[in-house]
Amino acid sequence: MGHQVIIFDFSVIRGLWETRVKKNKERQRKEKERLEQSALEKIKQEWNFILECRKKGIPQSKYLNNGFVDISEKNLNSHGKTPQLKKSHASSDGVNKEQNKFIFQLSGEQWTEFPDSLKEQIYLKEWHVSNTSIQTIPAYIALFQDLRVLELSKNQINNLPAEIGCLKNLKVLNVSFNNLKSVPPELGDCENLEKLDLSGNMEITELPFELSNLKQLTFVDVSANKFHSIPICVLRMSNLQWLDISSNSLKDLPEDIDRLDELQTLLLQKNKLTYLPRALVNMPKLSLLVVSGDDLVEIPTAICESTTGLKFVSLKDSSVETIVCEDTEKIIENEREHEQVEKEFMKAYIEDIKERESTPSYTTKVMLSLQL
Repeated sequence: MGHQVIIFDFSVIRGLWETRVKKNKERQRKEKERLEQSALEKIKQEWNFILECRKKGIPQSKYLNNGFVDISEKNLNSHGKTPQLKKSHASSDGVNKEQNKFIFQLSGEQWTEFPDSLKEQIYLKEWHVSNTSIQTIPAYIALFQDLRVLELSKNQINNLPAEIGCLKNLKVLNVSFNNLKSVPPELGDCENLEKLDLSGNMEITELPFELSNLKQLTFVDVSANKFHSIPICVLRMSNLQWLDISSNSLKDLPEDIDRLDELQTLLLQKNKLTYLPRALVNMPKLSLLVVSGDDLVEIPTAICESTTGLKFVSLKDSSVETIVCEDTEKIIENEREHEQVEKEFMKAYIEDIKERESTPSYTTKVMLSLQL
């Protein structure tokens, strides 16, 4: 039996998915409000408050008002905590502080630069910075030799400093949905990097050849940029398992793409591909291939007949809506928000495809028409 091709109207599925998410959030909100207003929740709060008062040795007369429980915080704050309670809280807080002291977190549009105190915390292992107005990464990042995770998504960063190459122990770099236009060659010195996410920057057109040194990379996401071809350095990443280069300007794939013999997932949708090379059949571990079928006029029969377990997904996507707006920055921001929502949808959709043991029977007819 030949391999079955799945073709869906991407815009319809996305619309259904977004509607379902909104309904689910609304349902959760209403349930939360119902619980807050219910008598059962109020009884639960009063009971927990009474237990807390008893632990602190607060007499009933202090928190009862005409027979009703007064759960105002002043009743608790007016009495000191017992030594036993302090000890319990101190133990719990101590564990949390030990775990969090190596993690730096920052968010909020009011932040336009990193706090000065950060340069003194070179022992940090993780940075998690998102949804800020920060535009530059300080050069003193080179001092953070223990840094393992650098999560800087959804900011206003417009360039990566050359000093980033000093982070020899860095494993995860996420600078998605910023304003990057290029990547410094020094990034190739981060020899232990395993995950690289540059998606949603909208303007990156090429990656430096020096990134060929990143032999430990297993995940690369450069979607929603302006790549016209798969960078040569990517083809030299011998351990690569996931490559997302969707929403770019690819017109063809390199004939030697089968150099990526460890690749398992290849996402190519929303490009300008007109054909797929036969070399894809020679990739033994490729299990999921996603393309946009609108422009494809040639698909090797060998891909459809593959017996390797490859799931080939062709998505029919509607044309991009034209945004009439004089403000160029607003247009780019709208496109970026659209890509964020679409990536969330694709992530959920791909998980569903991977878990699906077989494709719907009706797709067999689509496969036959494509082969003809």
